Amino acid sequence: MQQYCLIRIIATETNMTYCVGLLLNEGMVLLSDTRTNAGLDNISTYRKMFCFEDPGERVVAILTAGSLSVTQTTIARLREAIEDEESDGETSIMKAPTMLKVAEIVGNMLAEVRVEIGEKLSVMKQSASASMIVAGQRRGGAMRVFLIYPEGNFIEATEDTPFLQIGEHKYGKPILDRVVRPETSLADAQKAVLLSMDSTLRSNLSVGMPLDLVVIEKDACKVTLRRRIEAGDPQFRAMSEAWSAALRDGFGQIVI
Repeated sequence: MQQYCLIRIIATETNMTYCVGLLLNEGMVLLSDTRTNAGLDNISTYRKMFCFEDPGERVVAILTAGSLSVTQTTIARLREAIEDEESDGETSIMKAPTMLKVAEIVGNMLAEVRVEIGEKLSVMKQSASASMIVAGQRRGGAMRVFLIYPEGNFIEATEDTPFLQIGEHKYGKPILDRVVRPETSLADAQKAVLLSMDSTLRSNLSVGMPLDLVVIEKDACKVTLRRRIEAGDPQFRAMSEAWSAALRDGFGQIVI
């Protein structure tokens, strides 16, 4: 009985999350939470943002949401390909000739792992699914941000839609729709994604602290700012309180 329960917990553990990636003229801003659910009384913390760097040459960041077994296996296999001395531009995201090829490699790996794990879970009448945001730049190339679907296909951030989200995105989307533009500064972009996350944290208990924030400046081809925001962080708390006060003030000034 104990063995069955353990298997069931592992099989149903979900990487329910909120991740967002912004593509701006000045660079890219990425944010993820770290909460993972395996039932109401089994909540854990797992990193959902993974950065791969060859400073000055290439940087690739991957944000994950969905089945923890799918996302962890996918990231592990991508790492194996990077470390494989015989890998090439068809198999390693650090050797791919373009960011488009990076997205294809990640998408193919995600789809392969999803099917493989899904077949194992089908005997328990369960399914496994995951999605990812892939962002990065190689030297001489453009910054690009992609949303990878469970089936391996993807869409790309554009000037008209300069941000992509995965996980519990509906609560944090309104502020991004109103504020984020390609010309938004990196400082304002950090504030926007943090307020977007704050709205999500208040409305959905499946998303939780700590948070991982990464900034990649244009043409740096490396992570230029990395920040872990823990529960109770005074700067984040002050920002949240100021935003709540501003909303209340704005609401009170509206006349109908």
